[in-house]
Amino acid sequence: MDVYKIKGGNRLKGTIKVSGAKNSAVALIPATLLADSPVTIEGLPEIADVYILKEILEEVGAKVTFENGTMTVDPTHVEDMALPNGNIKKLRASYYLMGAMLGKFGHAAIGLPGGCHLGPRPIDQHIKGFEALGAKVSNEHGAIYLRAEQLEGTKVYLDVVSVGATINIMLAAVRAKGRTIIENAAKEPEIIDVATLLSNMGANIKGAGTNIIRIEGVDALHGTNHTIIPDRIEAGTFMIMAALIGDGVQIDNVIPLHLEALIAKLQEMGVVIEEREDSLFIPRVEHLKSVDVKTLVYPGFATDLQQPFTVLMTQADGTSVITDTIYSARFKQIDELRRMNGDGRVEGSTAIIKGPTPLEAASVRASDLRAGAALVLAGLIADGETEIHDIYHIERGYGKLIKKLTALGADIRRVTLEPVEISNADNAL
Repeated sequence: MDVYKIKGGNRLKGTIKVSGAKNSAVALIPATLLADSPVTIEGLPEIADVYILKEILEEVGAKVTFENGTMTVDPTHVEDMALPNGNIKKLRASYYLMGAMLGKFGHAAIGLPGGCHLGPRPIDQHIKGFEALGAKVSNEHGAIYLRAEQLEGTKVYLDVVSVGATINIMLAAVRAKGRTIIENAAKEPEIIDVATLLSNMGANIKGAGTNIIRIEGVDALHGTNHTIIPDRIEAGTFMIMAALIGDGVQIDNVIPLHLEALIAKLQEMGVVIEEREDSLFIPRVEHLKSVDVKTLVYPGFATDLQQPFTVLMTQADGTSVITDTIYSARFKQIDELRRMNGDGRVEGSTAIIKGPTPLEAASVRASDLRAGAALVLAGLIADGETEIHDIYHIERGYGKLIKKLTALGADIRRVTLEPVEISNADNAL
């Protein structure tokens, strides 16, 4: 069993580079299956989710190379095979295989996705879109089966703004016959990134980044080269870290426009942020003010930054309140922070945190990706050595994290713990 061990208290100084966007990567890679010749994506993060998707594409017959953040996918010999189990269940974003395979072959069989447990995250809006395009959808033995003789363009109104549903419907619609209009579409930068790749492959997409996306179906898509956008959630995590324990931190490979809501809240807390061309500089912060935050769909405050942000709130003067309107159950980090002497409680979809509170090292467990990131930040400021378990969650979304943090002066390492032997006496009743 591997854990992170972090000795807190070291001030961090220097430059850290943001990786490519995880939430783009997990959609861009399935999208390559729609092409009829090789697609190259540059700047991909070296994270577990990307490696799992690489294996899935290889399972269906694609030839894939991945080195130094550059992936080339040759989908020439991809087969329309069912994927009910295995790697599919290791990440939630495997549902993008539904749209990609449906768009390419007119049918697909994909196991229900896995990923972090953040409360109810239904895929009903995805299914609604596929059915509107003409697919018959059934749940058979825990897998979603999609079948269509011909996908036909149509109008789809999303009852709930959903990034996943917006992208999945796009993937299926780009090769449908006629025009598809997605209304109440999500506006996240990752959607624009996927639309850019598809357009460079020959798709006809207009309106990505607005609430109405129009797609004219085409008969075929071709290979292309594409560079992924920076990961705004990783960038935000590093910004919070710099505010917590930085002594002058520059964050490179950033698009500040993607982080406006976070920047506004950090400035409200008293954090100075110097915006540069494609980077941000955050000088040492001496005092933090309490703040109230509500997560919203983009361009609002990202739910993926809610958990790391609660750590910053533990160091602010006064009572801070953060409400998650996207995933109401996404507060599992609060109990772990309480183990570290944090003063916080959860009431419904809201966390109430009092500060400033000196955190103390403890043995804690990452319940999901962003909760794990929060515990890393907590470990960096805690007194003593913090031990974080279930780090596989963290490594799903943060590539080369130890290397990046140690370069700034953090004392963090990955350690393999020896299994504890239990004697017969211990097992006796």
